[in-house]
Amino acid sequence: MSDELKTISVKQIRGLSGSRELHRKSVKGLGLKKINHVVDVIDTPANRGMINKVKHLVEIIEN
Repeated sequence: MSDELKTISVKQIRGLSGSRELHRKSVKGLGLKKINHVVDVIDTPANRGMINKVKHLVEIIEN
């Protein structure tokens, strides 16, 4: 197993106004704060699940 962890760049493309509380918590859990904010998250099943739950609010940026 390598020492370097694989990461995913995630960008918030839509606002959270009118979204469900669970979706807001998922976006916050990913570390996103506002529209066009980009973060790198570690590629884990938990993070993939959060991204999948809010796929209409975020996009994955290819590295």
